[in-house]
Amino acid sequence: MRVFVTGATGFIGSAIVKELVGAGHKVLGLARSDAGAKSLAAAGAQAHQGDLEDLESLRSGAAATDAVIHTAFRHDWSRFAEACELDKGAIETIGGVLQGSSRPFIVSSGVGVAQGRAATEDDPPLSSPSLPRVSEATAVALMERGVHASVMRLPQVHDTVKQGLVTPLIAVARAKGVSAYIGEGHNRWPAAHVSDVARLYLLALEKGTAGARYHAVAEEGVALKDIATAIGRGLNVPVLSISQEHAQEHFGFLGFFAGRDAHISSAQTRTKLGWSPTGPSLLSDLGNMRFSEV
Repeated sequence: MRVFVTGATGFIGSAIVKELVGAGHKVLGLARSDAGAKSLAAAGAQAHQGDLEDLESLRSGAAATDAVIHTAFRHDWSRFAEACELDKGAIETIGGVLQGSSRPFIVSSGVGVAQGRAATEDDPPLSSPSLPRVSEATAVALMERGVHASVMRLPQVHDTVKQGLVTPLIAVARAKGVSAYIGEGHNRWPAAHVSDVARLYLLALEKGTAGARYHAVAEEGVALKDIATAIGRGLNVPVLSISQEHAQEHFGFLGFFAGRDAHISSAQTRTKLGWSPTGPSLLSDLGNMRFSEV
């Protein structure tokens, strides 16, 4: 199968490219620079020049392939709403090309779903003006138009270099000189190693169904106190609890997430796709990372 991958040179996208190529698929990867194109060539993929703002590059990439995996997103928290609109436009553009065909379209999203229990793939995404990412809603609208789309909900995806929202959490701890959590720190963040996530995208491509939601969750929830403790140990800074009232002041944009309990199940995903995560845990990767290089 010939697969168009957006975000192909990014943290998750590059791992997906490697997984696809290893499984015998041909990959057309979106690249913004010559350096990105070279890295794709080295991985055995073909580079497709363009970015999320170049809608024609997205159209031509989707038109030239049998399936699309969309992982690209502009992670600029100072212009987050703008980044979400850019993401929405990219998804709609690709969907317009795929409409009327049976070509798979996997759209990446987050695991911002129901709280208070282990949220499942059946739960709708949370709606919040503080979290305006609309990738999943945009994909659902395409499904209603007959596009063969599915949604991949991502947790904190990690290795020993990057760990999703934990990476900016480390930056806050370094800047503040303390590694903090809120209250008792029992709230949880789900996680998965990047190699397991890449393998799940491959399974979703080869075995997935239109309209499905998949949870790329290896660990249903890692306590924030444990994450903060690992960060404190790595940075050699104190670990302390702060109140919810001081969360925004201390964490900045992370204040919205730092107190949330995101307990997420991937039982349906594992059963439907035969996915069995085997990678290191989040705390293991934090314990093995070189904090001086981050």
